[in-house]
Amino acid sequence: MEVTGRVVVLTGAAHGIGAAMARRFAAEGAAGVVVSDLDLEAAEQVVAGITASGGAAIARHADASSKEDLKMLVTEARTEFGPVDLFCSNAGAAFGTGVHAADEQWTRSWAINVMQHVHAAQVALPAMLSRGNGYLLITASGAGLLGTPGDAPYSVTKHAAVGLAEWLAITYRPRGVRVSALCPLGVRTALLEPGIAAGHPAALAIAAAAPLLEPEEVAESVVHGLASEEFLILPHESVRETYARKAAGLDEWIDRTILETGARKR
Repeated sequence: MEVTGRVVVLTGAAHGIGAAMARRFAAEGAAGVVVSDLDLEAAEQVVAGITASGGAAIARHADASSKEDLKMLVTEARTEFGPVDLFCSNAGAAFGTGVHAADEQWTRSWAINVMQHVHAAQVALPAMLSRGNGYLLITASGAGLLGTPGDAPYSVTKHAAVGLAEWLAITYRPRGVRVSALCPLGVRTALLEPGIAAGHPAALAIAAAAPLLEPEEVAESVVHGLASEEFLILPHESVRETYARKAAGLDEWIDRTILETGARKR
């Protein structure tokens, strides 16, 4: 998919990767970009920058875990710009906790990192299927392929997000709807940098796995990945080789990860 002339909806787009994608899609000539986030003020700032450069965009407050909010975004996009061509479910949540995380943290991680993508598919697919074309971009994580020592809810839910994306691709690609899972490792965002500064094992493990990328570099990878319609969009190319090595010898992979991260009881 070329983004030029397309209508795009993004969640979690006021900061980080989402904001970078919104700006890049507009620069590529998107017909309209819906920038949604819980932080409406920051989303409006992203939109102001886009419109100042001649792009078309609107900002909307939305909770990415709410099916009704996501349905509203599709309606708003259609009213302002036309049918949604690309829905990017991008919001994410991380708490840096182990298996004994509070029930509320497990519930919120599941709601944002998994059910958001389920709801996005539910609200976007009907119109896409009726037209016989469309695109779902699920922001998962390299953690959804390689794991994240030190953060059980994040690792588990990101694996689930990749699994959902795969199911959607198998089910709907024959009907004209493409699906990609965006799986970066470390990116300089407010989700990761505080953890690195605090010395959290999960954040340090991600930072040590590959060089940290800027959000704009991830957006660049997304544009190229959409153009070639790759299922796995991997801004860190090293993830591809590492993922293959993991699949070739899982026990060896687990043992190596324990040694490299100094995994502790959590």
